[in-house]
Amino acid sequence: MKTYSVYLLASGKHGTLYIGVTSDLAKRVWEHRTKRIKGFTAKYGVTRLVWHEAFEDVDEAIAREKRLKKWRRAWKIRLIEEHNRDWNDLYPSLFGLTAKEFERYEDQFPEGRPQ
Repeated sequence: MKTYSVYLLASGKHGTLYIGVTSDLAKRVWEHRTKRIKGFTAKYGVTRLVWHEAFEDVDEAIAREKRLKKWRRAWKIRLIEEHNRDWNDLYPSLFGLTAKEFERYEDQFPEGRPQ
């Protein structure tokens, strides 16, 4: 079954935030990280995946994204810190790797996926 993800990216701890929705979280975050997506995230260096939530229904995912975009910044920060106190980059965990392991192999991941 296809899953949809709502995600929060940050430029750093308490930095610039970006909220998005996608059907392929690993690929989408990779696109942000490699600046394949021109615009806000590329301009402000918003590449760290700090929170994400999965949905089976695309309409629920889109509704959640829209609700989060209306939240005050403090609420978004609280959401992140409830799940990721240190604002660690969660992208490596999408592949079952630690950040250190991921650094060694990142260039081997075309389009954000392990080969």
